[in-house]
Amino acid sequence: MSSAPEPKSLPPPPKRKDTPPPITFAPPPAAGPGADRFPVFSGRIASAQRVMIYGPGGIGKSTLASLAPGCVFLDIEESTKNLDASRVGGIETWADLRACLHSETLVGYQTVVIDSVTKAEELAIAHTLATVPHEKGNKVTSLEGYGFGKGYQHVYETFLHLLVDLDRHVRAGQNVVLIAHDCTADVPNPVGEDFIRFEPHLQQPKSGKASIRERVFQWADHVLFIGYDVVSEDGKGKGGGTRTIWPVERPDHRAKSRSVAEPLVYENANDGGIWPLILGGSR
Repeated sequence: MSSAPEPKSLPPPPKRKDTPPPITFAPPPAAGPGADRFPVFSGRIASAQRVMIYGPGGIGKSTLASLAPGCVFLDIEESTKNLDASRVGGIETWADLRACLHSETLVGYQTVVIDSVTKAEELAIAHTLATVPHEKGNKVTSLEGYGFGKGYQHVYETFLHLLVDLDRHVRAGQNVVLIAHDCTADVPNPVGEDFIRFEPHLQQPKSGKASIRERVFQWADHVLFIGYDVVSEDGKGKGGGTRTIWPVERPDHRAKSRSVAEPLVYENANDGGIWPLILGGSR
């Protein structure tokens, strides 16, 4: 009988290397001058307001905006010709619009109105096509030329600069009013059948990404929808031409307000009663 083979000897354990250096974390960025303290405030703070008004054409959006206190129009759509209002001329491009917002032209006015932000988006698209090349370096002539979804992202990033410019005016105590056209949008409903509703006419890709409409809706303190009063009888819509300003959301439209919770009847072209309610906390 052969004896069992002797077990092979195991190799010696590897020598321990030097102890690894301890993990360190980068220090926070240096605070600016006078930023060593961060005060805490309580209570309400009066500030200028960010407002978007939207609705069908000809319903009185520009007229309503003209009733805001101390307003000046950046009338890039030339829709205020019949209004006795202050307006800035010579704005034809996206660069013009931003340059105006950075100029001294608007100093002294209480409310800055862009009529319309839908047109401003068109200027942003033209600016993007003229200044942002394809990733391969060639120039494109349409948003689709950038590739699937990439054009919308480029326009979105261009448009965000406008909101930054407008926030400078809000911080300076000037109210900002954006006028937008309306459109109908399909709304997915997780608890029932899908439906359609009125929304501001701004970029809203089906993917949900790069949505200028959603970004402006989030940015604004108030989104007001102006609609004609219509009732349905026997499957037919009937209305008497009266209008309502909606500061609250309903299944047929999007809206919101930080200070107004009830709809207001928009009785005539001189009815600016909503502005003390909307801008009551402004400087």
